Amino acid sequence: MPSLKDLRNRIASVKATQKITKAMQMVAAAKLRRAQEAAEAARPYAERMGEVLANLAAEYQGRDDAPKLMAGTGKDDVHLLVVATAERGLCGGFNSNIAKLAKERARSLISQGKTVKILCVGKKGFDAIKRDFGKYVVKTVELQGVKSVGFAHADNIGRDVLTMFENGEFDVCTLFYSEFRSVISQIPTAQQIIPAHFDGAEKGEKADASAIYEYEPDEGDILEDLLPRNISVQVFRALLENAASEQGARMSAMDSATRNAGEMIDKLTISYNRQRQAQITKELIEIISGAEAL
Repeated sequence: MPSLKDLRNRIASVKATQKITKAMQMVAAAKLRRAQEAAEAARPYAERMGEVLANLAAEYQGRDDAPKLMAGTGKDDVHLLVVATAERGLCGGFNSNIAKLAKERARSLISQGKTVKILCVGKKGFDAIKRDFGKYVVKTVELQGVKSVGFAHADNIGRDVLTMFENGEFDVCTLFYSEFRSVISQIPTAQQIIPAHFDGAEKGEKADASAIYEYEPDEGDILEDLLPRNISVQVFRALLENAASEQGARMSAMDSATRNAGEMIDKLTISYNRQRQAQITKELIEIISGAEAL
């Protein structure tokens, strides 16, 4: 049984930890608001670009002159998995859930005889993947010193992906990230970005009436500019969604840790009081017994 001193030291240690987790929860709550606003502001632009490209994709469906980023290489032998996670931990299952989804996809592709390459964006994603799939990691991008993710960071990643595609290093590229829904809900998501995949385009359907346009210059010139830009836009959106999801997950995790610390303090305090009372009772018995013996 631990001594009273040990219990006092442990209670003090847990209280110090509780203060840290409470402070981290408050910091995450403050950061969450800005990150959520940034993620929600980026969604309409990314979705609208997707509608425009879906409209153009319907025009080029089945045509021999379709852009390579839209039509692909005609094969799906080599897959590039871009796994975007956070640079820090202490955010519940945020990083592990993204890595788990990516590893499941990698195992599935390998079992089908496909070649897998992995590009990790974020230190924690690489740490989670390197044990089982370290030999498949071709590049790691760390944004540890970046306070606020900007489009320039996503554009650099997008350019790296495009360079690899132009060099024939892969046939299909899939982006993994966590879509922010709420503080307690972040959805691990896999999005194919090369060849560009749009809802409705595979069936040759045009977008709804609100997304039908007349293009000047022609569709080919527009696609030549928009398709590479769309890669960076989707990566940027994924980074912003991740930023909001990370803070939401950290806020929930630190809230749970703070409450668990409070429960542990209550239990330790009860144990301390019981042991102290038992010790006082023992000392009283010894004094009374000594007095009676005299």
